[in-house]
Amino acid sequence: MVDSGSTDDTCAIAERAGARVLVRPFDGYRSQKQFAVGQASHDWVLCLDADERVSPELRAQIEAARQHGFTGTGGYRFPRLSEYFGKFLRRGNAYPDHVLRLFDRRRGGWRGDREIHEAASVDGKVQTLAGDLIHFPYRSFDQQLRKTQRYAQMMAQYEYARGKRASLGKLIVSPAWRFWRGYVFRLGFLDGWHGLVYAYVRANYVRQKTIMLWLLQQGRSLDSPER
Repeated sequence: MVDSGSTDDTCAIAERAGARVLVRPFDGYRSQKQFAVGQASHDWVLCLDADERVSPELRAQIEAARQHGFTGTGGYRFPRLSEYFGKFLRRGNAYPDHVLRLFDRRRGGWRGDREIHEAASVDGKVQTLAGDLIHFPYRSFDQQLRKTQRYAQMMAQYEYARGKRASLGKLIVSPAWRFWRGYVFRLGFLDGWHGLVYAYVRANYVRQKTIMLWLLQQGRSLDSPER
């Protein structure tokens, strides 16, 4: 386990459970995960965030793949199921949200230079396992809003540094498309009010990111000025 300076009992609990705990200052989501992969003792690694849990069905699938020697593939992806204020979202943009988290670190890892919305990749074939990776992304609505705004700023800065530019058309169309794609075309409305709120917040994330990218194009800073 890699810890970046938690102030609760996370490290002690992990050590009591038999985990090897490494402490490393946080300098990016991708970099932190790739550091953990590099410190692993075995070639095959399963990467989990602190807010993720392996479901019993997924565990059985992983153990079966291990018994067969992980043959014929460089990694495995599986669906991630997110809990959203008391309900698991099974439609819309939230699900199935396939993620590659079990892989041979000799053939891949958390590559690239994007620290936000990072994704693992491998050279070779990737197979899909049944069973869900259970995700508990938000502790409160306030925490979700703060988290999505931080992510929007990081993505805007990343895209701006790589030459991507916003337009007034994108500012109008992109958030609306994100909402309608998830809530209507991907049946997010079947998740009830949870699906509606989730679709609105995700559309607002796109709106914030596009506005921030536009501001950067105008030479404006996204950070609060020093007093």
